[in-house]
Amino acid sequence: MADANLLGEFLKARRALLLPGDVGLVPYGRRRVAGLRRDELARLAGVSTHYLTRLEQGRDRRPSPQVLDALARALRLDADTTAHLHALARPAGPAARRPLDPAVQRLLDDWAGTPAYVRGPRLDVLASNRLATALSPMYAPGHNLAHDMFHEPAVRKLFPDWADVAARTVAALRAGADAGDPELISLVGDLSADPDFRRWWARHDARPSRDETKHFHHPVVGPLTLRRQALAVAGAEEQVIIAYQAEPGSLSAAALARLAALAGHRI
Repeated sequence: MADANLLGEFLKARRALLLPGDVGLVPYGRRRVAGLRRDELARLAGVSTHYLTRLEQGRDRRPSPQVLDALARALRLDADTTAHLHALARPAGPAARRPLDPAVQRLLDDWAGTPAYVRGPRLDVLASNRLATALSPMYAPGHNLAHDMFHEPAVRKLFPDWADVAARTVAALRAGADAGDPELISLVGDLSADPDFRRWWARHDARPSRDETKHFHHPVVGPLTLRRQALAVAGAEEQVIIAYQAEPGSLSAAALARLAALAGHRI
């Protein structure tokens, strides 16, 4: 929403995650808040407590890049979350709504032995190939990855390390989508019925999808260890191609080949 105090909410949430000892401070006095006090963060960032109060209360929403960097250092933010902090302080522009280029679907279809799909900034699946949907129905067009991660029991069984995958999904959702997008607000409202989602969303972690190893336990072909590659679509950077590859000659490669054969027979 246009009048939501997103920057202030972020600063308060991240301040609550740090203890004085985490940043080299000696606790003093009776502590009535979780994490750092406002005056402690202000001192670490080199700003006045009055100014930090204005930021947290939403009375000043356009701090300079230098102030944002100082706050990021004081809050011990990583590069991804620092970029998210800067984005919160920029005026929101119109959401990009580029249609999917048909050539991208043809590319996915050409990767017959590689599960691949395209997702948008809210983690909506925009396109996929047959092997991706055979890996999981959550990768079919029209699905939302965050919704299925928390609302579909089969997805919880698909990932042996579901909690780690789900937490990264929440961080990717926050990093990729416009915080003021009404559709994102609706999605977050729906997902907030889940206590795990509420806990991770409240942390304000923001991390785009990266290349990493993911583990699956497929109900038909069994365990799979696949390397995820994330590729931005040229000219539509808010669309990301996700492709999964198995190590050549591995048990996972053999299992993926069996899954591809089964997917082909069903068509």
